[in-house]
Amino acid sequence: MSHIVFLLVPGLHLLDLAGPAQVFSTAAESGHPYELSYIAEQPTVPTAQGLPLTARLDPPELGPGDLIVVPGWRCRTLAASPAVGPDTLRLLRDHHARGGTVAGVCAGADLLGRAGLLDGRRCTTHHEVQDELARRYPKATVVRDTLFTTDDRVVTSAGVASGIDLALHLLAGRHGPTAAAHVAQDMVVYARRNGGEPQASAMLRYRSHLDDTVHRAQDLLDARFDRPLPLPALATAVGVSERTLTRLFTRATGGLTPLRYQQTLRLERAEYLIGHGATVDAAARAVGFEDPRMLRRLRAREAR
Repeated sequence: MSHIVFLLVPGLHLLDLAGPAQVFSTAAESGHPYELSYIAEQPTVPTAQGLPLTARLDPPELGPGDLIVVPGWRCRTLAASPAVGPDTLRLLRDHHARGGTVAGVCAGADLLGRAGLLDGRRCTTHHEVQDELARRYPKATVVRDTLFTTDDRVVTSAGVASGIDLALHLLAGRHGPTAAAHVAQDMVVYARRNGGEPQASAMLRYRSHLDDTVHRAQDLLDARFDRPLPLPALATAVGVSERTLTRLFTRATGGLTPLRYQQTLRLERAEYLIGHGATVDAAARAVGFEDPRMLRRLRAREAR
């Protein structure tokens, strides 16, 4: 069972909380092992929309597979953000130091900065306070005008609805893009928004088209990206010729062939495993590469 802990700060925006919470609670209803908790420094937390929330004062015991999410709050400047105590900042630092993941939605990135977790990492926040975030944390690299970023288990998003994109991205990293797509479908949200940066999953970057044939092919590749799926078999499964599938796929995805799309899925999953302690060789085997040198070549190509 993985804990998803939401750290509530006075004045928080309801959608910054409700969006990610809905993603993970829907995933739990679909059979994924998630337990959601809500913690704060006070038992009742006022929100920007006027609805008070209740929270527990003590966090559950957390491990490397758990996630802390800090929803954003209403503020004209980050300097005017609500104060939090040293124990709260220590909770964030210690969880990350033990291998856990922390996420900040919108202004929530500022709390990660106060905990020292943005130093030396890429991050983002709402466009209205991006410049201020960069001034407050000069050791961080603020990526402007993107939906979300991930860097060494520190995840940040632009705010409001982008918290849903962030949560779907994390879900795809843990359980694969098909699981995230099913949750998005259940929530009736657009699961294919382009994050605008390489951190955005392939599910988001290459699904912004309306070709049903290509979507069916992508569904098959998403579900078994770690196993061989030759072009003839893929084309037969979706009911078109190999030539037609390649033409449609390349046009819909902006230049990717089915093989290149599968490689992209494998590379993203491998990067996730490597970021959580796996060796390159072990990650290569886990995602279906028979020769780890292929993974090394793909990583080198992406780094250029």
